[in-house]
Amino acid sequence: MKIEENIKAVAGLQPDYMGFIFYPKSPRNFKGEIPEIDENIKKTGVFVNASIDFILEKVKEHSFKAVQLHGSESVAYCQELISHDLDIELFKVFSIKDEFDFSVLKNYEPFVNYFLFDTKGKDKGGNGYTFDWSVLKQYPSTKPFILSGGIGVDEIEKVKEILKTDLPIYALDINSKFEIEPGLKDVELLQQFFKEIH
Repeated sequence: MKIEENIKAVAGLQPDYMGFIFYPKSPRNFKGEIPEIDENIKKTGVFVNASIDFILEKVKEHSFKAVQLHGSESVAYCQELISHDLDIELFKVFSIKDEFDFSVLKNYEPFVNYFLFDTKGKDKGGNGYTFDWSVLKQYPSTKPFILSGGIGVDEIEKVKEILKTDLPIYALDINSKFEIEPGLKDVELLQQFFKEIH
């Protein structure tokens, strides 16, 4: 999210989380103040290989309830970040295309609340297409994960099918397929998706 009026409008749909990106190379990079929204919506700071001090500063400034790490952050980095008793949920992103070595997740498990799987592409997220979800059949963990990467209204049936499986899917992360432009969401399209999924 990026634009004040759009943030308020999307907040009116009561999403569980709302993401704000702090990565200068992203067209969705957030600057300024986040308007007041329902406190039940967990404001989430999204970072890419940022310094821990920078994350701590933004968590405090914006009262984030979750942090999403979208870079190549190490296990030690995650451990150090949560040692600051921030009272946040921590998401660690891993990008998938046609295959993935799930063994890399094991050492992260004690330090993150959820993994997030998105599509490997030229950008750090927001690429607008899905990865091969059948890869997730090999998921070896009970740690809940967030499904991301190119999910839009055209994927509703596919989403409903994967939600019927016994995979520990915690949430859906939707972004670029609902954008009029980077950071500006189509509220009506989001409303349609929420209605169908719920």
